[in-house]
Amino acid sequence: MAEGSATAGSVREAIIAALPRLRRFCWALAGNADDGDDLMQATVERALDRAHQFEEGTQLNSWLFRIARNLRIDAARQSTRRGVHMPIDDAPEQQGEDGRELVENRSELAAAQRALQALPEDQRATFVLVVVEGLSYREAADLLEVPVGTVMSRLARARGRIEQVIGRNAGGLQ
Repeated sequence: MAEGSATAGSVREAIIAALPRLRRFCWALAGNADDGDDLMQATVERALDRAHQFEEGTQLNSWLFRIARNLRIDAARQSTRRGVHMPIDDAPEQQGEDGRELVENRSELAAAQRALQALPEDQRATFVLVVVEGLSYREAADLLEVPVGTVMSRLARARGRIEQVIGRNAGGLQ
């Protein structure tokens, strides 16, 4: 990418336009809204810091998704070394059940969200990229750095697990 404030400004504008898709992807990778928002913020910070590295003519969404994915991998590696951190103030909230949450969990959307979050991370990322974000198998394969056949296999397994959890017959999630 050429040096210059006009080009850097256009990258910033494109990043802003990509925020809704990036947010969905980060939420799916992280498994919850709070961690997803943190991942999205870190992704945007890194993208803005390295806007000069963005290559003109490439897909900005793919570049952002790759940054998010790499940050998530780094965080996962870190958590395996350090363990899961939970503030002591959140501990009482972990006990018992919330009546409102029980009602929400009965909905089909909640079941699908739980099924999506229960997927292994590689299947969840593939599912979100192809089904939610509409990337082609080739684009998803390039982004995830795996063969197209692996994307197809992960997607088939993810769809099967989600359909099984929410009780739909084959082909219910398109």
